[in-house]
Order: sequence, then C-alpha cells, then structure tokens
Amino acid sequence: MKKIITIFVLLISVVSCKNDELNPDRFKTGTFEIPEGKGYEKTIITRQDSLQIEKYEDKIDTLSISWKDNFNYTLKMINPKTAIDEDPIHIKITRIQKDSYEFEAVIGHSNYVQKGKLIKTTN
Repeated sequence: MKKIITIFVLLISVVSCKNDELNPDRFKTGTFEIPEGKGYEKTIITRQDSLQIEKYEDKIDTLSISWKDNFNYTLKMINPKTAIDEDPIHIKITRIQKDSYEFEAVIGHSNYVQKGKLIKTTN
C-alpha cells in the first residue's frame, strides 16, 4: 500500500508541474517585436489567424502564416514585389522563454540560416 501511495504522489507531482509558460501556442496571435540586429531594422509583427503583418523601416508586408506544428511554420508574402519575395520562409522555433522565442529562418531552399529572437509585446 505504501508503494501505491508513493507512486500516486509522484504521478500527481509530475502532472501538476506542467509549465504553460513553455507552450508555444501563445505565440500564434498577438503583437511581437524582432529587435534591431546586424543588417536589419527593428520589426513589429502583428499576427491574427493566418495573417502576419510586418512593419519595418518605412515598409509594411503582409504574409500568410501556416503552422506545421507548434515549433515550425511557413510564411509566404501575399503580394511579392521581387522574385525572392515569392519564396516561402521556413521558421523553426529553437528555444522558448517566458515572453519570447529564438528561431531559425530559411528562405526557400537556401542553405543560409538566419537566427533571431521574437518578443511578445501584447496579446
């Protein structure tokens, strides 16, 4: 009987330790920021349903967003202006923190990987 109680207590402890802070679902909608970095300006992102609107410099881009799973999604420009804008951008979330995540982005079938950080600013 003592073993059953011990197993029950351990099971309850594991189940109750579920950490919603690490759930990537909260990054599927809201307002976000990608901080300024080497070679690019700060970007403000608004996500709603299957749309992502990006504001940077004096430009605004609208992209469709398709989630493959909680850690991988694809962005595609709705109105591409150049040939490179026609290629999809594949994003892989590599690390989740309380209000941000780190990611790797690949345009089309390129071997170049752009790393960055996205910070959630509002719901």
